[in-house]
Amino acid sequence: MKTTTKPLTLLLLILIVFWSFSELKPSYNSVENQTDPTKFSINSALYHLKNISQKPHAVGTDEHKHVQQYLFNELKKIGLTPSIQKATVFNKSWKAGTSVENIVAKIEGTANTEKSLLVLSHYDSNPHSAIGAADAGSGVVTILEGIRAYLASNKPPKNDIIIVFSDAEELGLLGAQAFAQQHEFAKDIGVILNFEARGSGGPSYMLMETNGKNSKLLSEFLNAKPNFPLANSLMYSIYKMLPNDTDLTVFREECDINGFNVAFIGDHFDYHTVQDNYSRLDRSSLAHQVDYFTTLVPYFANSDISNLHSDTDWVYANFPLIKIINYPFAWVLPLLIIASLLFITLLIMGIRNQKINIKDSFKGIIPFLVSILLCTSISYGLWQIILIAHPYYQDILHGFPYNGYTYIAAFCSLNVYIVFKTYNYFTAIKRENLLIAPIFFWLIINCLIYLYLKGAGFFIIPVFIALLSLTILIFSNIKTHKKPLLFTLIAIPTIYMLTPIIKMFPVGLGLKNIFISGLFIALTASLLTPIFHQYKKKNGWQFIFGVASIILFLIATFNSKFSYDKKKPNSLLYVQDDDNNNAYWATYNKTLDAYTKQIFDTDYEQGGIKNAETKSKYNSTFSYHKKTKNRNIKNSELTILKDTIVGNLRLIDLLITPSRKINKFEIYNNQKLIISKLTANTAEIINYKTMVNKGTLLIYHMASSDTSLKISMAFDKNEHPNLTINEVSNDLLTHPSFKLTPRTETMMPMPFVTNDAIICTKTIKL
Repeated sequence: MKTTTKPLTLLLLILIVFWSFSELKPSYNSVENQTDPTKFSINSALYHLKNISQKPHAVGTDEHKHVQQYLFNELKKIGLTPSIQKATVFNKSWKAGTSVENIVAKIEGTANTEKSLLVLSHYDSNPHSAIGAADAGSGVVTILEGIRAYLASNKPPKNDIIIVFSDAEELGLLGAQAFAQQHEFAKDIGVILNFEARGSGGPSYMLMETNGKNSKLLSEFLNAKPNFPLANSLMYSIYKMLPNDTDLTVFREECDINGFNVAFIGDHFDYHTVQDNYSRLDRSSLAHQVDYFTTLVPYFANSDISNLHSDTDWVYANFPLIKIINYPFAWVLPLLIIASLLFITLLIMGIRNQKINIKDSFKGIIPFLVSILLCTSISYGLWQIILIAHPYYQDILHGFPYNGYTYIAAFCSLNVYIVFKTYNYFTAIKRENLLIAPIFFWLIINCLIYLYLKGAGFFIIPVFIALLSLTILIFSNIKTHKKPLLFTLIAIPTIYMLTPIIKMFPVGLGLKNIFISGLFIALTASLLTPIFHQYKKKNGWQFIFGVASIILFLIATFNSKFSYDKKKPNSLLYVQDDDNNNAYWATYNKTLDAYTKQIFDTDYEQGGIKNAETKSKYNSTFSYHKKTKNRNIKNSELTILKDTIVGNLRLIDLLITPSRKINKFEIYNNQKLIISKLTANTAEIINYKTMVNKGTLLIYHMASSDTSLKISMAFDKNEHPNLTINEVSNDLLTHPSFKLTPRTETMMPMPFVTNDAIICTKTIKL
C-alpha cells in the first residue's frame, strides 16, 4: 500500500487538474443528429460562418458590403424585418471615426414591458487582412442561428428582443456608439448580451459591464443556468480598472446599461490575422457561445430586466460540483477575521501539544519566500533569454507564439520543480511547521485583497482548506504514507479554482507575463506542502517535473519554426514624403525574412520615418527604413471650401478628395493648438475650447459610402495650424508601380499595424 500511495496521489492531482479544465467548456460533436428546427444547429451556424468568412471584410471593402447583405438577407429569411442604421460617428478617445452601417432587427415582446433585451456582435473584421471568423463571426452566427431556432419554437418573448450586428467595432466601437447615441431602440434596453472573441479557441469567459454593483447581474446570470459558466470576480475587478474595449463598454458609458460580455481568448496567435478563419475556429469554443445563448436569451427574454442595477457586489468563482460559488463583498472581512482567529487558535494549540515548533515554523518562511522569488525571477529572466534565442517571437506583437501553450506547460513544470527543489532543503521540518508560513502570508495577501481588490476575495477559500489540513496535522495521528492522498482530496477546491487562473494570465496577457503564473504556482504549492512534503532528500516529484520541464522546453524549441499552419507575420510599406520629394521603404519587423529582405538587403537604417508611422494597438514603430525611388503616387486633392473670421475665431472647411482608393486618413497636429470646434464629415469631435497637443488630431476610415473627407475647424484667428495628412491605401501588393515577390505560404501580413500599404504624407499650413 505504501508503494502505491505516491502514484495514486500523482494520478489524482492530474485528474483534478484535468477536471478543472474539462468543465470550462463543452465538447463538440462533429456528427450532429439535429432534426428539430427549434433546436440550435451548430452545423447551420458553421454554414453561415463559412459564407461570411471567405475574405477580410473590414469597413470600406467590397467584402464588407457582401457580408452585410448576406446577414441582412438571412435575417429576412427567418421572418424578421431588418434595417440598416447609417451614421457618421467619432470615438473621441480613439480619435477615430467613419460612416457606419449597423444591421438592426427586432422581435416584438408580448407583455409590453418597459425594457428590451439586446443581443449584440460586430460583423466587420480588423483592417486590413483579418478574416474575422472568430472575431466576431462566431458571435454573429451564434446570434443568427440562435434567433432562427428561438423563432421556430413559436414562443414569443415577453420582452422585446433587439438584434444588432454592429459595424466598425474594430475601428473604435463606432457602430455601438452610433446605436447607443442615435437609435430610437437604445433608450429601451434593459440588458445586453455581447458575443466576442480575442482568439480562435479556448473557453468563453463571462465578464460583466456595469457602472454600479454586480449582485443582481450575477444572480440573474446564475438563474439562467448556463451549463458551463466560466467567471470569477477577480477578472471582474481587474476588468473594471482597465480601459475596456468592447461594444458593450459604449452602452455602459453612454446609456448606463448593464450587460454581459461572453468571449473566448484562447489561441491568441490567430487574433486579427488571416489565420482567424473558418477552419481554425475551435468548434468547442463556438459550442460554448451557443450554450450561453441558448440559456441566457430565453431567460432574459422572459424575466424582469427593468432594473438590474444593485448596490451590492459579490465575490464569485468557479467551484467544483456547484459550478460557481458566490457571496457578498461584505463577507470578505468577516471571513478574513474568522480565518485569522482559527489560525491563531490552531497555532496556540499546536504549540501546547508540541505538534508545532516555533523555530521550525520560522524556518518555514525561507522556502516560502525563496520559492516565490525564484519562480517569478527565473520565469521572467528565462523568457527574456528565449526572446534573444528566438528574436522572431518579437514580431508576434501580442506576445503569444504558436507554441505558447507548450511554453506555459514548460514554465509550470519548471516552477513546480523549483518549489520541490526549494522545499527539499527543509525535509527535516514537519508538514505542520512548513504550513504555518504560507497560511500567515496568505492571510496578509487577503488583507491586501480586502483593502484594494475585493474581487479576489475568494482567495480566502484556499486558506480555510489549508487550515483544515493544519487541523488534521495537529490533532490526528494518520499514518505518514496515507497523508499525501488525504490532503490531495482536501485540496481539490484549491487546485480546481486556481489552476485555470495560472493558465489564464499568460494566455490573455502574453508570455511576457509568465512570471505571474510562476507567482501563482509558488503561492498555490505552498498551501499544498502536506501533499508533497517528505522526510528524505531524494524526491521523485522533483525528478518528474524537472524532466518534464526539459522535455517541454525542447518540444517548444523544436516547434518554434514557422509553417503553413503557423505563419510568420511580416510587413512592408511604401512611404512617400511629398514635402521633400523623398520615398522610403519601411518595415515593423525586428527580424528580416525572405519577404522583407527583397527590400532590406543592404543600405537600410534602423528606426522610423518622421510623421509617417500610423497609429497602432501596441504603439509599434518602424524597425527599419530605406530610401527608394519616388513613384509619384498621386495625392488626394485638397480644397479650402471656407476660410473666414467670425469675431475672434477663424473658421475653415477643408475638403480632401481622394484621387485613388484610400482606406484611411490620419491627420496629425504639429504644434499645440486651441481648437473650439472640429468635425469630420459632420461627425463632431470637438465642440468646446480645447487644448490639443502635438500628435494625432483625427483618424478617418473611409467607408464604402464615403467619397471625400470634409474637415471643419474653428480656432483663434491668430493661430496658423500646421497639419500633416497621411493618406493610407492597402494596395501595395496590387499597385502597378510596384512588383514585389509575394509572401510564401508560411508567411502572413503582420496584424495590429498598417501593412501592405502605400502611405503618402504631406504637411499643410492653414
